[in-house]
Amino acid sequence: MPLTEAGRSRVFICASESCRLSATLTALGLLHSPPTLAQTPSFPQRPLHLIVGFAAGGSTDIIARVIAQKLTETLQQPVVVDNRAGANGNIAAEATAKAAPDGYTMLMAANGLTINVSLYQNLLYDPLRDFSPITQVAEIPNVLVVHPSLPVRSVDELITLAKARPGQLTHGSSGTGSPGHMAGELFKLMTSVSFVHVPYKSSAQALIDLVGGNIQLAFPTTFVAMPQINSGKLRALGITSMKRSRSLPAMPTLDEAGVRGYEVVGFYGIVAPAGVAPEIIARLNRAITQVLRMPEVEARLLRDGAEPVASTAAEFRSYLEVDVNKWRRLIAAAGIRFQP
Repeated sequence: MPLTEAGRSRVFICASESCRLSATLTALGLLHSPPTLAQTPSFPQRPLHLIVGFAAGGSTDIIARVIAQKLTETLQQPVVVDNRAGANGNIAAEATAKAAPDGYTMLMAANGLTINVSLYQNLLYDPLRDFSPITQVAEIPNVLVVHPSLPVRSVDELITLAKARPGQLTHGSSGTGSPGHMAGELFKLMTSVSFVHVPYKSSAQALIDLVGGNIQLAFPTTFVAMPQINSGKLRALGITSMKRSRSLPAMPTLDEAGVRGYEVVGFYGIVAPAGVAPEIIARLNRAITQVLRMPEVEARLLRDGAEPVASTAAEFRSYLEVDVNKWRRLIAAAGIRFQP
């Protein structure tokens, strides 16, 4: 490509080799072209990890795997589910909070993230300070279920039996401080009954013992309990939300069943370590909400009792703030004092 006269004159008047090169590049229109190697690579460029704080088979794990499978297709990078069970999700939350803030590590969060701050001393993370919310995935109520051998078919009958046999019935949950545990504690507080809490490592393990008749009742999520309810292996007495579940429309809420004002609703959402770049959070939000709007994903969640949400990152942050305060008030009102 020949130089213009102006280009030639700029080259000839330069005294140094570097000056002549700069002038030549300017004449060719190349000096201010951004070099390809300096451009920021698109996200993501390698596999992502979605940490789950509970064992495989529970509702948190099941939802995480549904999302991860479709997210792998959307992002065109593997999304690996990493189960790190223990301490009501604290192990997974701490690992996520300490991870590099690059968007490649995420946490499938549930209510334990907002409950634990009011139950555990010396936590190594803060649920609001140490995470970057990405999106709320779903809301899901719990359901009061009993073993079919228990001679009760309504909430009133369970209350009557529990009062006649104080401390003899056993209540299983996915762990101390879990939503299923807290749902039972609130039920005891509001109905003045007494039964023994038996913590497990996952809701799946609690339900195995409940189906086997080793414990008498539980408050699992509808997501986990639906197969056993539909098969008749468990008897459902009421939903813990204030409105009926789209998955169990004929099932009364506990409020309708006479425990006025009773409400426990769980959430699932995805967060990253604090400090992840806003553009990466936005990219992940777009990808995950796209997955949640897929008809097959929405149908799967609804089938098992979860209501898809697909919120913005800002909306999810506000939700977490409200949830932290809600559980703090509930724990104080129930007088729950323990150090697991």
